[in-house]
Amino acid sequence: MEFRQLQYFAAICKEMHFSKAAEALCTTQSNLSQQIKFLENELGLPLFDRIGKRIALTEAGQILLEQSQLIFERMDYIQRAITDLKKMEGGRLDIGILPGDGDLLFDALLVDFHRTYPKLSLTVTETTEVYKEVLAGMRDLGVTTVPENPEDQMEVVPLFHEEFALAIRSDHPIAKSKAIPFEQIQQLKMVMFGPDHQITKVIHSCCQEKGVLLDNPIVTSTLSSLLMLVEQGIGACILPRMLLDYLNRNNIAAITLLNPTPSQDICIIYRKDKFLGQAAKLFMELLQSYIRHVMDTTNRSLG
Repeated sequence: MEFRQLQYFAAICKEMHFSKAAEALCTTQSNLSQQIKFLENELGLPLFDRIGKRIALTEAGQILLEQSQLIFERMDYIQRAITDLKKMEGGRLDIGILPGDGDLLFDALLVDFHRTYPKLSLTVTETTEVYKEVLAGMRDLGVTTVPENPEDQMEVVPLFHEEFALAIRSDHPIAKSKAIPFEQIQQLKMVMFGPDHQITKVIHSCCQEKGVLLDNPIVTSTLSSLLMLVEQGIGACILPRMLLDYLNRNNIAAITLLNPTPSQDICIIYRKDKFLGQAAKLFMELLQSYIRHVMDTTNRSLG
């Protein structure tokens, strides 16, 4: 059994048509049919049922297709690993993050990383579907909330625990308080991200827990517009405490929310069965170090 024969077989499975598969492979239909015949003779079972001009996978064909996909993945892993060893600093790295996290986690970090590895093509995409996109192989790494029941092929690396605080204009009467009960937010005009945003989901969960109803909140899609609305005194919003401390806006006060204090756990995710290059490993180390630095700086300023 040759690797090339498996590639031919997979191409036929994709097209479910011998002549179309032959065209895609830039070979003749007779050569393609002959290679499949060799495979069937070696295995001792037919791989396709021929029904007139149509074909369908047999049970043996289904087994071979499933196992072939695993072989293709391992070959891709080997090729990428060898390439990575050759150029180390080259290649690409695609990272998915939750909307809004770029301001805290990536703006300064990306500049440093690019200066250290200028040959690396780095893409950071804000998306509410970080987990699904990493699982689907669309992203090399993801920075997101800790999944409840991750698939076996997913690696979850804890990054940090973050609590949320109320962000409100500094001259608002509530700004004089260090902490307020969570239910007090129903007395305020709130501005929020859309319903698909992870922060909004955490807030709604706390609202359900306390029976809190928000008075027709203003919805926006960007952090900059959210902060602008708070600074203009249009409303208050709930954001990660670490983010608010990091931004350090003089005209925005951060107030602790109690009973409950909204929070979430953030992690790095990647697929165990997908090649993880040196660039991804170095980025994870840099991100973990950067988060420790931000948290230490925040703790010292609060102390």
